[in-house]
Formats: sequence, C-alpha cells, structure tokens
Amino acid sequence: MAQMAQTQDFRVAVTNKQILSIALPISASILVPQLNFITNNIFLGGLGQQELGVAGITGVYYLIFAVIGNGLNNGLQTLIARRAGENRIDAIGSLFAQGVRIALSISVFGILFTWFLAPTILRWALNDQQNVDMAVNFLRVRIFGLPFLYLYQLRNALLVGTNNTKLLVVGTATEAVTNVFFDYTLIYGKWGLPELGFNGAALASIIAEFAGLIVIFWVIRSKGVSGQLQLFSNFRWHADNTRKILTISAPLVMQHAISIITWEFFYILVEHHGNRDLAISNTMRNIFGFFGCFTWAFAATTTTMVSNVIGQGLQEKVPELLKRIMYWSIGLAAVVCLLLNIAPGLFLSIYGQGDDFIQAAIPVLRVVSLALVVMSFSVVWMNAVTGSGHSKMTLLAEFIAIVLYSVYVYTTLEYLNLSITWGWMSEWVYWLSIFVPCFWFMQSGKWRNKAI
Repeated sequence: MAQMAQTQDFRVAVTNKQILSIALPISASILVPQLNFITNNIFLGGLGQQELGVAGITGVYYLIFAVIGNGLNNGLQTLIARRAGENRIDAIGSLFAQGVRIALSISVFGILFTWFLAPTILRWALNDQQNVDMAVNFLRVRIFGLPFLYLYQLRNALLVGTNNTKLLVVGTATEAVTNVFFDYTLIYGKWGLPELGFNGAALASIIAEFAGLIVIFWVIRSKGVSGQLQLFSNFRWHADNTRKILTISAPLVMQHAISIITWEFFYILVEHHGNRDLAISNTMRNIFGFFGCFTWAFAATTTTMVSNVIGQGLQEKVPELLKRIMYWSIGLAAVVCLLLNIAPGLFLSIYGQGDDFIQAAIPVLRVVSLALVVMSFSVVWMNAVTGSGHSKMTLLAEFIAIVLYSVYVYTTLEYLNLSITWGWMSEWVYWLSIFVPCFWFMQSGKWRNKAI
C-alpha cells in the first residue's frame, strides 16, 4: 500500500480546466450547507417573523465555531497541498491524524462554552427576553453537531488538498436531503415525528451533519483514498506536525473567529432596530452565503493551487494562476449581481413574509449584491496569501478590516440610528479593507520561498 501511495501524483497544472475541476465540486460542497441554512429559515419563516429573526442570531453564533473549524481546515489544506505539490504523499496521513486530534479538542471547548457562558452573553446583549430564551434553548441543542461538522471539514481539506474534489459532492448531497427531510418533519411534527418547532431545526441540522460525515467516510474508504494516503496507519501524536498545523492554522482560526464574532455584533445591533430588520438581515445572510458559495469555492481553489504550485517550485506561475482565478470569480459574481438586481422580489418571496417585508428588503439586497462583487476579488488575494503560508499577514489584514467594520456599524446603526441599508454597506468597507493589504503583499513578492 505504501508503494501505491508513492506512485500517486497530486500536483496541479496552471490551466482553466484544472481550476474549474477543483472549484466546481467545491462550489457544490459549499452550496449544500448554504441550502441547509436557507431551508431552515424557510421552514422557520412559516412559524413567524420572530423565529426567522432569531434564526439569524443563532445561525451566526454557530457560524463562529464553524469558521474556527474552517480556519483549521484551511491551514491543514495548505499543508496537505504543499506536501502534494512536493509529491510527499506519505506525510499526508500523519497531518490529517493530528488535525483530527486538534479539531475534537476545539469542539469540546465549543460545547462547554455554549452551555455555560453563551447564555449570560446573550442575556446581556439582546433586548427581548423571549429572543434570548429561544436562542439559548436552540444553541444548547445545535452545538452538539460541532464534532461532526469539524470532522467533515477536515475530510474536505483532505480531498481539496489532494485534488479529489469530485468526491465532496456525495457527502454534501446526503447532508442536504437529510436536512430537508428532518427540518420538515421535526419543526412541524410530520410523519409521526414530534413537533419541536424552532428547536426542530437544530436537531435536523445535527442529524444531517452526522449523515454527511458517515457517507463521506464511506466514500473515501471505498474509493481507496484512505489506503493511498495512509490515513489510518499512524494516529499517534506527532509533535512536529501538530506544531506546523497550529502555526499555519492559529492565525486563520483567529482571523475567521474574529470576523464572525464581529458579524454577531452586527446582528445584535440590528436586533435593537426590531424583529423585522433582524429578519431582513437574516435573509441577507442567506442570500450572501448562497450566492457567495461560488466565490468561496474559487477562494479555496486559490489556497490549494497556490500552495501546490509553490511546492512544485514554480513560484513564477503564481501571478498567472491568480489572474485566471480572478477572471472566473469576478465574472460569476457579476452575473449573480445582475440577476439579483433584475428580480430582487423573486429571491425574497421564498421566505413568505409579505410585500411590505420584500419592499423593505430590496434596497438592502442591492447593497449585498454589490458586496458580492467586491468579495469576489478580495477573497482570491486573501487566500493567495494563505496558500503561500503567510497566515499572519491575513490575520493582520483581518484585524485592520474588523476595526474599520466595527467602527462603521456602530456609528451607522447605534450612534446615528440609520437604516440597515446603511448598516449592510459595512460589507463594502470590510472586503475593500481585506483586499488592499493582501494585494500589496502578493505584489511585493515577499511571499516567495517560505518553507512550511
């Protein structure tokens, strides 16, 4: 088996075909969780506008821990792609094993924090006590899906880092179908299952994450990927690999966590404007996430291909690679922006909240559609820095962006009490603030020849 692993070649080529062969399956894998979010919110919208609004707060809270796992995932993906580019296939299994150890430790912390500290924070931050009670009860169920989510993310890092992205689709499709079924049956009490209401969405999501994890484990094993990469040959603690993962991932974990914590701060400020504005903002998060999945797919492609190409010693190919990815990312975002502005009511009507809700949300949707375009080029440059191994630079860019973002949202929403349309313009501020330092860093050439 070790000999088979050595014959595998996971090095990538700088071509449009290679870019799309990686990005399109990633798009599908990102799209399905976003569909799960939207499905949850469509069913919860049937319960009422308050439930739809509180789902925004609980969704972003869980997203904080999800992106912590994503930071670990990105760091591990960078290392796996670098080893693939170096054709050191034997090192990949040990990296993955140490990633599992780290991820499960973080998930235990997330569960304990949610049960014992989060309720106090939410009671302090939110104005409506009923919103607090709904959010706390939901999160104390939802957080138990975290270990399944983290292991699922690590599997994605493995498949993306080794250019096996087509295998992502099966697991994500399973998760989507499972989530829709249990959302409908557990929220409304259909087909003999208990009627759990708001908390039914939490349990449905956990079941879906577990199902997706089991299926992707089965697919990887049945396709022989586990044997080729020697995933189960050495699960002993490896100090050097653990240090490398934490060195690359820790700044990314901090970067992503700070970003989404600040987004939770944004939603808390919106909650002070009332349940309708909170519900509108939750639909914007769904639309932003759903249509942004293509952008994030090209971002993940950037990370793995930049790291892989550098691992091959082809640093001079990186500018050409980034130019090709940029064309695809910006082009698709521009198409999405156009569609959203041509028929905004079509996308907003699926939440079933009436014409007044739609008319109030349309100006916000136009702001969000432009933010998607700005994000489409910003994330490519940010993830190029990540792929080069300079995760501390992306943390610095994140810190600058977060400071500017926080000042802006507090000033517009709390101090000046402007509409949420002005508040959502913060996405323009955030993504431009990310773009400038990352673009400068990659153009400077300081990223070359970093060993990881």
